[in-house]
Amino acid sequence: MKHILKITMLFLIIGLTTNSIKAQNKKGKADDLGRIVLNSYVSPQVEGLPSSAKRMLNNKLSQIASKNGMGGSSLNPRFIITPNITVLTKDLTATAPPMTALTLEITFYIGDGIDGKLFANTSIEVKGVGTNETKAYIAALKQIKPAHPDLKNLIEEGKTKIIEYYNSQCDFIIKEAQALESQKEFDAAILKLTSVPDVCKECYDKCMDAVAPIYQKQIDRECEIKLAEAKNAWSAGQNMDAASNASDYLYGIEPNSACFPEVKKLTGQIATRIKELDQREWDFKLKEQQDDVNIQKTTIKAARDIGVAYGNNQPKTVTYNTRSWW
Repeated sequence: MKHILKITMLFLIIGLTTNSIKAQNKKGKADDLGRIVLNSYVSPQVEGLPSSAKRMLNNKLSQIASKNGMGGSSLNPRFIITPNITVLTKDLTATAPPMTALTLEITFYIGDGIDGKLFANTSIEVKGVGTNETKAYIAALKQIKPAHPDLKNLIEEGKTKIIEYYNSQCDFIIKEAQALESQKEFDAAILKLTSVPDVCKECYDKCMDAVAPIYQKQIDRECEIKLAEAKNAWSAGQNMDAASNASDYLYGIEPNSACFPEVKKLTGQIATRIKELDQREWDFKLKEQQDDVNIQKTTIKAARDIGVAYGNNQPKTVTYNTRSWW
């Protein structure tokens, strides 16, 4: 009996371990998908669509992308999922009161909304009935199921084409970033490089190699600016208030920046002066330098943070090119 229990427990443990590994693998795949985001877009070319129905359609697009692992907020608005609607039938029912009945063919498109290149499309048919045309549209759009097999296949095909885009355009992406770097637009260059999803491994690795020297130039420039401001703040009074003002600029300066030795020299001078004035230590600490093992990880993370901050401050309105898609 004890032997049987031991065997049963062993199989239970193996089963739980296997399920755990499967769950981790599944999660990893979902995380990869999440790094490529589709932006929802309803074109003005979709004629006759009531405004309230347009809002619902836009929400449906977001649901389709999210349900299939490509939703979320994207700092790269290039890739879109967008629909077009064809009214197949429009009838008044022989009821009291009469109702509007619509049969709609909705074609969904995925592509590069900036260059206007279509990647994939599929169509589904939906029907709706309402007391007026707007309500009939809304009733029909409610029939769109984000988990529809055709939509799932569309997303998968679109994802594959997006990965192909990055792999084929990688050298151009790097050259564009280097052009921005030459114009001292370091933040924009960093955003362009860090926007490449890591599921596109070959291009991602190239871009991470290219982002490191640009990031270095960015933190070097930032260090010089903050150091100059800190010196001015300290020179204004050379007392505790001046030290506090200077620390606002010194805080957060990257220890790997070229002027960091000067930063340390200034903080030493301030600390010495504060001790002379108040007979106490200056309660301020600079960021600590990372060891060589972590420096690559921290560089990539810090570069991504810069790209995100820059992207969040950019205008959100984008003009998309979908003229030839339908």
